[in-house]
Amino acid sequence: MPTRYVGVLIAESLQVGPVLDARMTVTRIRRVRPDGTSAEQPPIWTLLDIEVDPADAEDLAGSLSEVLDRPGWYADYRTDTDVYVIFPGRVFHYPRGDHAGRAEAVEFGRRLAVPESQLDWPV
Repeated sequence: MPTRYVGVLIAESLQVGPVLDARMTVTRIRRVRPDGTSAEQPPIWTLLDIEVDPADAEDLAGSLSEVLDRPGWYADYRTDTDVYVIFPGRVFHYPRGDHAGRAEAVEFGRRLAVPESQLDWPV
């Protein structure tokens, strides 16, 4: 069986109202007080550690792109070989180690006012 994707979804990044109806497994839930939040982001976040089957990765990415809030939010998950980075209205999917693919996603995140310190998903 292919390796499952792993990542973190921030509960506060979801819009109020829309339902995220996609397959994933929540493996851990924790609350944190992150550094470097923007004025639009709450001071305490609920982090959902998730795993995603490869067969469900594209569907989850599309669903997340419809329910993530603006400004300044994204979600990401990865395997040893590739990465999904999802923003409101846009999905980036590229091989691990693809610096150009990552740079394109980072630039898009900057345009959506994601704080620079949060554009830190693994290469």
